[in-house]
Amino acid sequence: MASLALTSFRTVPSPLAQSASRAYITQLKQGIWLYFFLLIFEGALRKWVLPGLATPLLIVRDPLALWLIYRACNRGLFAGNGYLLLSIITSALGFFTALVWGHGNVVVAVYGLRIMLIHFPLIFLIGQIFSRQDVLKVGKMVLMLALPMTLLMAVQFYSPQSAWVNRGLGGDTEGAGFSGALGFFRPPGTFSFITGLASFYGLLAAYVLYFWLEEKPSVKRPLLIAATACLMLAIPLSISRTVLFETVLSVLFALVIAASKPKYTGKILGAAFGTVCLLGLLSTLPVFQTGIEAFTSRFDEASDVEGGLKGTLVDRFLGGMGSAISEGEHLPFWGMGLGMGTNAGAKLMTGKTDFLVSEGEWGRIIGEMGLLLGLITIFIRVHFTWKLSWQAFALIAQGNFLPWMLLSFAFVNVIQGQWAQPTSLGFSTLVAGLILAASRSTIKPKL
Repeated sequence: MASLALTSFRTVPSPLAQSASRAYITQLKQGIWLYFFLLIFEGALRKWVLPGLATPLLIVRDPLALWLIYRACNRGLFAGNGYLLLSIITSALGFFTALVWGHGNVVVAVYGLRIMLIHFPLIFLIGQIFSRQDVLKVGKMVLMLALPMTLLMAVQFYSPQSAWVNRGLGGDTEGAGFSGALGFFRPPGTFSFITGLASFYGLLAAYVLYFWLEEKPSVKRPLLIAATACLMLAIPLSISRTVLFETVLSVLFALVIAASKPKYTGKILGAAFGTVCLLGLLSTLPVFQTGIEAFTSRFDEASDVEGGLKGTLVDRFLGGMGSAISEGEHLPFWGMGLGMGTNAGAKLMTGKTDFLVSEGEWGRIIGEMGLLLGLITIFIRVHFTWKLSWQAFALIAQGNFLPWMLLSFAFVNVIQGQWAQPTSLGFSTLVAGLILAASRSTIKPKL
């Protein structure tokens, strides 16, 4: 069975790494956990705790990721691979062309450079340092965080935007919620914006379905039931179609497991029956009923504007790919400059947060780096996702479907997630690394 080693990705440590002290490995694991908690609570720091430092806290995880990579390389714990080599070359060229033929702003170029030069490599470090048990511990923590996160979201949903709980970045009293429906706003939870909250519940959906399918439960049943209820409440209260889409995607991935391993069919049917019962119970709650009305209203309004399912899913995803390439043909060969397509880059260059290049991720990449370097960068992400998918699917036959369920959240986010947005980048980095870690303990790689 082949693994990511086919692309020179080494999933086992070198002899030097094998002799590293347990304390050193523990230190790196603690750093990855800190990355996780900063990802969850970074927005809270920027809104409520340290509003005066909202701007520098935007990249608070960057120095941590850089430190982790440096420490791992220093002790031979970080193995290179073809993906990293190609990303370093294209990023370095993109940085150079941004300064020579692009916008010429060093700070903006460095901000764009960090995506593929710091966070993308962290994916592989997480995959090498974390064990399967660490991946399960992250899942348990996500389930536990779902309880207070959902309560906070409900309070934000019913509170005015002027309320403290809804304050925006830097303590902005106009609120952090995005427009929703029926006078309600999309709540951000502990995150800066709704995009972070949607990613959190997308990851929660993947873990919830995995824990329901486990033969030997590794989480207590009351916690799993409570987390499932939180996920169901989050769909209407978030007024986010993304949360619904990611949950449905996780369900579809679970059905693939049932089709591949019939013995899990009973578990899926049992979970489905329990979900229906739980949904019936939740539907009696006024908070759930109001959320459903707001969510349904926004779904109808957005479908009218974007053309229903075709507009929201097909055109937004597949259409974004085609338009990015066609529009790239009319841009400068080397693009407009690395980092220019990010909101932070736009703020640095114009003083206003805006989409100077493209709102879509592929359009941003090609717009910043040009058709050649942009397509290479996109190829890295697509090929890496394909490798993750192939390996995760193969592991189902070996009884390890944890990578496959995590892939239900990672698939779209790694291929076309908006990595220009730090929170989306952080979730993609984390979950891809967790998939590698969960896979490594099953398949013995070819060196």
